[in-house]
Amino acid sequence: MDLTSTITWVISAVFSISIIFIAIVIVLENRNPSKTVTWLTVLYLLPVVGFVFYIFFGRNFRKKRRVKQKEMIKPIGDVNAIIDTQKQILKDKETFLDEKYYSKKRIMKLLLQSNQSPFTTNNRAKVLTNGFEKFSAVFKAIDKATDHIHVEYFIIRNDRIGHAFKQKLLKKAKEGVKVRVIYDGVGSWKVDFQPKFFKELKEAGGEVHCFVPIRVPFLNSRMNYRNHRKIIVVDGKVGFVGGINISDNYLGKGKVFSFWRDTHLQLEGDAVYFLQKIFINDWHFVSNENLNADRYFPTHTFGGSGEQLVQIAASGPDSEWDTIMQLYYLTMATAQDSIHITSPYFIPDDSIIMALKTAALSGVDVRIIIPDVPDYYIVYWATQSYLEELLEAGVKIYQYQKGFIHAKLLIVDGVIASIGSANMDIRSFQLNYEVNALIYNEETVKRLEADFQQDLKECRLITYEEFIKRPLTNKIKESGARLLSPLL
Repeated sequence: MDLTSTITWVISAVFSISIIFIAIVIVLENRNPSKTVTWLTVLYLLPVVGFVFYIFFGRNFRKKRRVKQKEMIKPIGDVNAIIDTQKQILKDKETFLDEKYYSKKRIMKLLLQSNQSPFTTNNRAKVLTNGFEKFSAVFKAIDKATDHIHVEYFIIRNDRIGHAFKQKLLKKAKEGVKVRVIYDGVGSWKVDFQPKFFKELKEAGGEVHCFVPIRVPFLNSRMNYRNHRKIIVVDGKVGFVGGINISDNYLGKGKVFSFWRDTHLQLEGDAVYFLQKIFINDWHFVSNENLNADRYFPTHTFGGSGEQLVQIAASGPDSEWDTIMQLYYLTMATAQDSIHITSPYFIPDDSIIMALKTAALSGVDVRIIIPDVPDYYIVYWATQSYLEELLEAGVKIYQYQKGFIHAKLLIVDGVIASIGSANMDIRSFQLNYEVNALIYNEETVKRLEADFQQDLKECRLITYEEFIKRPLTNKIKESGARLLSPLL
């Protein structure tokens, strides 16, 4: 055997042993069986591609943050004490919740227990429908900033709205307001590779950090854990959370979609403390700086007009529990009359599928809005693969026709709603850093329900009889995409 043949044999042997070793590791990790089978199938059918993808995307380590969850400082006090008090309050039906909300107390307990997220009542919430309302409200809040502006986004683009946003921050930084920005290394990788974009802001005293920088795009194991959150906190008094990133796309000015339907939320009051807490923990992770100080948690007063109950739910690879997935499941499982969902990327796990089918079969009005035209085809076909069993159970599924619908919304029984960054998919449930606001307020939920009903007017209802007649080519695409769905 010559030298070339020997080297080839050694490389082949090492590669084969590596694949066998990875396969053993995958099995021993005791993952969800569908994920295990998917990875083993990819390794078997495409050993070279599967090997590379597993090395960069598949390793099942949950990133341990360099910062533990901190207790809130004054005026919130000891979070553990507050949680214990609120658990006791929820045992007393008469002193806290109206009848229509009392049935949802298990959801409040879930977030108290699994996410250390107390409910707050001293709040005002405003629904922002689409990008124009969101950016108008954000720019007004930034203009009024006097102390600090905290920004955390998955996508910040160097386009017209991105430039306008940066100029707003730059102006305030020059006025002496402390500006801090976190952007995700994957979602904003173009900005990460364009250091000039934030140069002026940094020179004016602003601080900017990338959440897990990706030096080689699409070839880094850490890229699988994305900071998908969209948070702005101004002076600790006003907060924004939802699904709208900083990009022209969200104004319907992208290259593909002329109309972009989305939802965001403006919060004033004590719920902002918990958006601030999430930002402070993430800031510590990217900068190793501890921002816990009284100035970031000011007292909120509304003159008696702020009485909206809100809980903030956060989850990520560092979380002990898959909080947002649990939140979605329990909210659906306790539904009595209706479940209304809007999701741009609908790739549910088995528990969510079972909750939806069970609800529909038991007479709950279950309606789901998904896009008609996709922005990611493999996700679109994976979504289609779940529709037949849902339609058969009586779930009503609508495809949005006007443009692209990107809102992430869950409304149950017309009394509780979730708005945030989390999609109804496995990635948001288990891999991404996400944040949602849970709203228990009749006025706000009615507004969201009105938006949902308006969106239905722009949709086409899919019937079971129609769907089962789809072409064989569609079924093949669906099956292929579904096989990869645990990895999307």
